Amino acid sequence: MAQFSTNAQRFDPYKNFKFRIKWDGRYVAGVSRVGALKRTTEVVSHREGGDPSSSRKSPGRTEYEAITLERGVTHDPEFEQWATKVWNFGAGLGAEVSLADFRKDITVDLFNEAGQLVLSYRVFRCWPSEFQATADLDANANAVLIQSLTLQNEGWERDVAVTEPAEPSL
Repeated sequence: MAQFSTNAQRFDPYKNFKFRIKWDGRYVAGVSRVGALKRTTEVVSHREGGDPSSSRKSPGRTEYEAITLERGVTHDPEFEQWATKVWNFGAGLGAEVSLADFRKDITVDLFNEAGQLVLSYRVFRCWPSEFQATADLDANANAVLIQSLTLQNEGWERDVAVTEPAEPSL
């Protein structure tokens, strides 16, 4: 079983605003929001014939929820290029989907306030089920234009090789 280190000097939990997303061996630019990593295991209830007053419960099928990534619109084509591998409008009959490489593993890296890597999760066999090229356009708004990519996945795990760093002292 993996052992997690403890930092007796750290009292505060990690913040949720320092993170990066990686696929194809490089970080993706500008990601400003990542949906939660969440899994749910169904409960299978059964009861024995001789005990009609109660039921027993055991784990059933586990499902992993889709993860939505958001970022400000720029000229970086990473979101759109990946989404196009799943469905390329106008590519011609039989060429709409890139079956060879439409799935990717991604990494979600989390950092402490000093910018040190503290947690890392690997998400397996992701593919874009939804791509939003732009948010609603509004001439009366004062906001960043956001695009989003929703990734289906087949599971995730914590990278236990990433250990808690010694935090710097000023």
